[in-house]
Amino acid sequence: MPFISNTDAQRVQMLAEIGLTAEDLFADVPPELRCRGLNLPEGMGEQEVRNRLAGIAAKNYIHLTLFLGGGFYDHFIPSAVYAMLSRSEFYTAYTPYQPETSQGTLQAIYEFQSMMCRLTDMEASNASMYDGGTALYEAMMMALRITKRNKVIIDDSVNPIYRVMIQSYTRNLKIDLEETTNHEGLANRDAILKALDEDTAAVMVQNPNFFGCIDDFTDIAAAAHKKGALLIVSCYPMSLGILKTPGAMGADIVTGEGQSLGLPMSFGGPYLGFMATRKQYVRNLPGRIVGETTDVNGDRGFVLTLQTREQHIRRDKATSNICSNEALCALAATIYLSLLGKEGLKETAQLCADKASYAYQRLTAIPGVKPHFPAKWVFNEMVLDLPCDATEAIGKLIEKGYAAGFPLSRYYKGMDNSILIAVTEKRTKQQIGMLAEELEAIL
Repeated sequence: MPFISNTDAQRVQMLAEIGLTAEDLFADVPPELRCRGLNLPEGMGEQEVRNRLAGIAAKNYIHLTLFLGGGFYDHFIPSAVYAMLSRSEFYTAYTPYQPETSQGTLQAIYEFQSMMCRLTDMEASNASMYDGGTALYEAMMMALRITKRNKVIIDDSVNPIYRVMIQSYTRNLKIDLEETTNHEGLANRDAILKALDEDTAAVMVQNPNFFGCIDDFTDIAAAAHKKGALLIVSCYPMSLGILKTPGAMGADIVTGEGQSLGLPMSFGGPYLGFMATRKQYVRNLPGRIVGETTDVNGDRGFVLTLQTREQHIRRDKATSNICSNEALCALAATIYLSLLGKEGLKETAQLCADKASYAYQRLTAIPGVKPHFPAKWVFNEMVLDLPCDATEAIGKLIEKGYAAGFPLSRYYKGMDNSILIAVTEKRTKQQIGMLAEELEAIL
């Protein structure tokens, strides 16, 4: 007789009380679609399982030199990040509801918030979001609550993955989402100003944008504020080591993907969204916020504060239904930034920019390869036009051991020959040169 746990027995008894069996619960499922059992092979010993799985995993191993970007980047991660992150105090920690037993976790989150504020030049930050895309969506919803308006303008130079997410989230909401087409790789000022009116809640832009182009949105911020709208900027945190901050541009809400701050390029995550804003809007900031206080003895302490999540207050008063923060990922970012320090972040950002500049010169020297946009200022990413289909070229370069870039035809019409190439501090001059030689050879 199969083993039946106490919980299973209780379920059987509960069903019997109402005159049902477990089979009755699936009455609406046609018999031919029901699973009558699993056809599993005979069991194996631990060593046999290890060998079998190692053989399967080995088939997937392909060492590629990465020149991929598009929002997720191959940065160097110091070993100390993993060493500290894997301490049992951190990876076993859960929601710090009881501050008297969670001071370490709460302080780590507080330090993360403080770093995000310094990085973006804003005044308040939450304790992280799921990823960059959901953070941007939450920023949009925050702007709608603040302004009591329902129109949002977003330029198509914003990451297309984020835009798909926003369109999906807002499909059944009464939101007028207006998308402008970029002008030569930068946010389209004329289209944005034309669309901007008294019904606009926010303008959403990105810097550096999806094409890697660097912009300054001070003029857009001023125009938006004149109409009573907010400016939301999605940014690449690594670039803030050397670029003008969103806060200095006049942004009201800043979001981004924190993967570049100590998180590896895994198969889809987990990732880390960050979100910061002006102090005047802090009560509309979604998610969890940690604050600093003092205990009865006057000693420094940390608590969850301004909790606007649906778990803590009535649902109709909640600012978001996001029920968790990415605490472990946020801790990784905090450790990473602590290890680099202010000067280390500047140096890493400058290395990215300098190596991208070298790659730009090296690749555009290949006959037939040209820059797609006239914008000269890029951070560590660039769009190049090839004399052939970009997807085919990328496939051939993968066979040579190079993940050469992202084919832009996937999201932008008329860009079949365009490729988005990213260069981080990990790429060497030799690797860039080899990529150029392989690309020239297949062309």
